[in-house]
Amino acid sequence: MSQVTVEISPDALVTELAVQAGAQVARAGTPEDAVDSVVPMAVVEPTTAEAVARVVGWASQAGRSLVVRGGGTKLSWGASPTSVDVLLRTTGLHAVEAHRHGDLTATVQAGATLAQTNAVLAAHHQWLPLDPPGGAEATIGGIVATNDSGPRRQHHGVPRDLIIGMTLARADGVISRSGGIVVKNVAGYDLARLLTGSFGCLGVILNATFKLAPLAEASRTVAVEFPASDRFSAFAAALVDRASTPSALELAFPPATMLVRFESVESVAVAQAEEAMSLARAHGGTPTVLIGHDESAVWQKHEARIFAEDGTVLRLSVLPSELTSTLAWLDETATAQQLDYVVAGRAGLTALSVRLNGEIASQVKLIRELRERFPSGRGSAVIRRAEPALTSHVDVWGPVGDALPMMQAVKQQFDPVGILNPGRGPGAL
Repeated sequence: MSQVTVEISPDALVTELAVQAGAQVARAGTPEDAVDSVVPMAVVEPTTAEAVARVVGWASQAGRSLVVRGGGTKLSWGASPTSVDVLLRTTGLHAVEAHRHGDLTATVQAGATLAQTNAVLAAHHQWLPLDPPGGAEATIGGIVATNDSGPRRQHHGVPRDLIIGMTLARADGVISRSGGIVVKNVAGYDLARLLTGSFGCLGVILNATFKLAPLAEASRTVAVEFPASDRFSAFAAALVDRASTPSALELAFPPATMLVRFESVESVAVAQAEEAMSLARAHGGTPTVLIGHDESAVWQKHEARIFAEDGTVLRLSVLPSELTSTLAWLDETATAQQLDYVVAGRAGLTALSVRLNGEIASQVKLIRELRERFPSGRGSAVIRRAEPALTSHVDVWGPVGDALPMMQAVKQQFDPVGILNPGRGPGAL
């Protein structure tokens, strides 16, 4: 992929963007707009899908690098850019375009926040069942582009499981639509799934259509304290064996604790919480049932233990059979290298977040050794947040494996000039 590198001043770039999207939505970049400390030359915030497409098409023709931003909750994800010509903000597209409550589907523009979206859907007692960290500020486009999710992934899945259609601006400036507006219509469905999790490297998401879920009548959370982390897997397996249906099944360590949430009609939530308490005791745990304010508070604290404090954040995926050994290795290695750490995440899916604090050199050493534990296809450790001093010594994504040539071919097909989030995807896509 090659890019045109003709010099241009920030003022001239703003003028060009004003022609494409309107003078009132184009301006020079400021330090507040920085992407990993890189200040964009210009910022544009179009208010129509057509204006977005014009900006993207112009950037492709002019060879200008373009980074897409929604709520900014995931700007630190991916490798740091070497330069940013244009920061395209999607927050001018923030509407719930259609809520087909009879079909349990909705079409939402990319710049709408998840909180705004669910406030609209709640009028018909429905919601988009996603709860990624920072969901109040996270936009639909950012959530889809990163395929991000939270504790309720246990029951509802990730965005790729819920999406049934999408509208996007291609790198050539053409608006394309895939999928449908009802669950049974799957024409073009694979394209929407392909863009989900693409980290903005293939196109700019304009809107997405999702399957929804009814709002639950009642909720109960069972908080369990265990004497050690080696109890996690057995307890989670026991819940599954009993045909328990928690909406969230989370672990946290250290200390060894689990949160099991049940959301359903009142009688079912109460009965399943009681059964979970019995199973927890049988596995050596000390359980407590939480409702109302106490329940909300424990989930807020659970999210905050990773994301509310400074430090390097990793996304760790392991095989269920290797969860116990991986946590034991992490504890032993972090202690030996004098690193502080906390772990939290999906116990039933072994998709975890790890926060590290301590000397950068020790963190780099731990991350490298952790990745060496995972043969291809058996796990991964991706850096989600880190200081440049760390990412300059260790790759953000880690080994990509045999999939890289295919990923490069797809990137070439969708973005032949290479202007969309250049270098920030896996394998420097």
